[in-house]
Amino acid sequence: MVLGLKKGNLYNVLFGVVVPTIVAFLIIGISMSSSAAAIGLKYILLEAIVVVGVPMLIGLVWNQWAGGASGFLMGSLYALYFADQVYASQGSSDISLLGNLVSAMLIGYVAGALNKRSDSYKRMLIAGVTAGIVGSFIVVFTSNFSSILGPATLGGSVTAFLPRVLAGLIVPLVARAFLRHGANRKRNE
Repeated sequence: MVLGLKKGNLYNVLFGVVVPTIVAFLIIGISMSSSAAAIGLKYILLEAIVVVGVPMLIGLVWNQWAGGASGFLMGSLYALYFADQVYASQGSSDISLLGNLVSAMLIGYVAGALNKRSDSYKRMLIAGVTAGIVGSFIVVFTSNFSSILGPATLGGSVTAFLPRVLAGLIVPLVARAFLRHGANRKRNE
């Protein structure tokens, strides 16, 4: 059974994978719209979520260092996306940068939503691989609309899936080592 859950399995898949994936596609869809209202809404929502919401949430839930680091990373990615949009106003832009940004947010959310702070390696592995696969779909989808990358090919899809799925296999090992080290340190104190 997926994630070893009995009754909450459908709930976890629905709110851990399906709903966030739909939201990710809505973000991509709004950004591809050419109406003035959608363009204005896009910048407000992206900035509120990416530059303010995510780092604030991580800072509140985890700690100030994680919040600051995520703010630096998310702010950097947003700055790159915004620069791409400046080029778009001059007639050349590429949606694949937004795809990578939304993919990263979705991967982090899905991994956390499915793992639910568990220290079970099996659960972390399933959550990591699932998050990698879901994030890969976003990257492949946006590459179909990219003026630089062009339509997704088999090679391009493998290039999108391979690092994300491999990370889904490797990162749980690292996470487990961090958790095990932290647990041993607490016992010794």
